[in-house]
Amino acid sequence: MYGIILAGGSGSRLWPLSRELYPKQLLNLNSDKSLLQATFDRLKTCINEDNIISITNTKHLSNVRMQLSELTPKPVVLAEPVAKNTAPAIVLAAKYIMQKSNSDPVILVVPSDHLIQNNEKFLSTVKKGGKLAEQGYIVTFGIEPNYPETGYGYINTSEKLEEGYKVKEFVEKPDFETAKKYLHAGTYFWNSGIFMFKASTLFNETSKHAPEIAKLSEKFDFTNSNEIPFIEFDKMPSISIDYAIMEKSDKIALVKLESDWNDLGSWQSIYDVSNKDKNGNVFIGHVLDKDSKNSFVYAASKLVATIGLEDTVIVETEDAILACKKERTQDVKHIFETLKAQNDDTHLVHKTVYRPWGFYTVIAQGQGFLTKLIHVNPGQKLSVQSHNFRSEHWVILSGTAKVVLEGKELILSPGHSVDIPLKAIHSLQNPYEEDVEVIEVQKGDPLIEEDIIRYEDMYGRV
Repeated sequence: MYGIILAGGSGSRLWPLSRELYPKQLLNLNSDKSLLQATFDRLKTCINEDNIISITNTKHLSNVRMQLSELTPKPVVLAEPVAKNTAPAIVLAAKYIMQKSNSDPVILVVPSDHLIQNNEKFLSTVKKGGKLAEQGYIVTFGIEPNYPETGYGYINTSEKLEEGYKVKEFVEKPDFETAKKYLHAGTYFWNSGIFMFKASTLFNETSKHAPEIAKLSEKFDFTNSNEIPFIEFDKMPSISIDYAIMEKSDKIALVKLESDWNDLGSWQSIYDVSNKDKNGNVFIGHVLDKDSKNSFVYAASKLVATIGLEDTVIVETEDAILACKKERTQDVKHIFETLKAQNDDTHLVHKTVYRPWGFYTVIAQGQGFLTKLIHVNPGQKLSVQSHNFRSEHWVILSGTAKVVLEGKELILSPGHSVDIPLKAIHSLQNPYEEDVEVIEVQKGDPLIEEDIIRYEDMYGRV
């Protein structure tokens, strides 16, 4: 068996903690591991780790690879050069598996941002799904609803199969009254977004119901490379696997997911799965409260003081604060989309940005300048690079930094500084055992992360 982890997505409903460049699957929301890492660990209970493939957007590639490298020596991560929804991603990842394995295996496809804690029952469900997949079905895993949820899509089932049900139809997220009818009907399940199939079954159904994707996929060859070329991939239609294939095929079966499940798609869902105090509150971070009830407060960087809240959500980060009624948390995505439409970077990235070598925090910025605190972990180094539009000035705050500037090596201790001229080839490195912290002052226009020309990189970003 092989596994595909879908590791793209923006997590817009968990703003401001989740950002477009650091979405919820990369966050540690309920444990010391991210949702992505927990997903990988879960798949390892039923799939050899060498057979687990992740596919993400190119803008998340370094973070996904970095997190998975903590769990397995050589994670396989495919990068979509542009977001095209789940159908092209799944088809190409399945083609990669067929070519690399030279076989027709059963493939399990899972999102990277779901919370499932009972791995034993998850494994038993997968085994049931595997039997139907071997019989030529595309299997979807459904969650038996226990209340009229309006934030999920539903799947209606018909006749009983040996390990599940035939699928009658997929339906969109309903209004509350329709959701109540689905709940009482007893034949509807929440759509988990988890799928299972033989590779040949997927390609046959893609040829029938999504011929454009099937035809374009023939042009991709992973025999000698893991690269997905932009020019060919950009021609793919942007469509979900549900719309492209699942809603059209007559070979769809559903297996009831026996384990717990939560897609952590809103702050309400985070509240639901968190431990609460005697007044029904969830407080994370530095929170000082008096007389609040049934509320959720997340403090990332500051003291948050609350008095007399009821059924309220407050989320504080370095550069944004969200406050809303608990039942309105699904609407957070509208705030995210408004910020995006206004080109406000608050939707895109945190002031603190994590990289494979460590992280940086934006301290101040203005017309023609930007100041960062750069933290380089022991044994790590930034790529050998240059910039067309900015010069830089580095001041070492702590640790010992190795700076390579135009082929010359400089060893700098705290208090020392160095100027990086415009277009100079340079690298900041930490070959030692202590962390290195550097103040970086950039001058130029525009001051954007895209103004990096890489020549060498230990993380494969050249």
